[in-house]
Amino acid sequence: MNDKLNIIITGSTGMVGEGVLHECLKSDKVDKILVINRKSCGVTNPKLKEVIQEDLFEIPKYEEHLKGYDACFYCLGTSSLGIDKITYYKITFSLTIKIAEVLCKLNPDMVFCYVSGAGTDSSEQGDVAWARVKGKTENQLFKLSFKKAYAFRPSYIHPIKGLKNAHSFFKYIAWMYPIGRILFHNKFTNLKEIGPAMISATLYGYDKQKLYGKDITALAKMIK
Repeated sequence: MNDKLNIIITGSTGMVGEGVLHECLKSDKVDKILVINRKSCGVTNPKLKEVIQEDLFEIPKYEEHLKGYDACFYCLGTSSLGIDKITYYKITFSLTIKIAEVLCKLNPDMVFCYVSGAGTDSSEQGDVAWARVKGKTENQLFKLSFKKAYAFRPSYIHPIKGLKNAHSFFKYIAWMYPIGRILFHNKFTNLKEIGPAMISATLYGYDKQKLYGKDITALAKMIK
């Protein structure tokens, strides 16, 4: 793999995806970025190409743009709060796997970095519905023939100051981050680390597939 990466990012209109895009645009390890969105992310940069597709399930309409990439940083997702189980399953499992299968076919040497979450249930047998669906998604991704697939399992994610998609409640709980980082580092992650950690995992690999706070920090430091 070349030192300069060509990367696909999904979910760049959300908080995590916006932060990952921000860090990838800054990185001298990244040459080209494709973002696929339902609406524009509002970012312009010589590295960046954006494809707008209202229904992401209609992959044939944008499949031609997906060839020639080293990695996918999959940040697209939704909270289970406020939506029915069928819709959550459709977005979290069905869409993710459908896109991943196409990417795997078009880019057999691709590394796939999936933003999952702390509490994900790999057994798919637990009592919490969202955790079972996330676990099923991870398990299916690991079965695909990517060069490597990683599940990023952050808990608290500290936002990047100045970006527009941070949830409003962070201004009330941001004071927790410095304390939590010291006492519970594995559960407190900074959004500045996730993008670099994905870049590092793509370039250098990692000995775990399921990555928590300390793993994300260690990977991010490898390219700082």
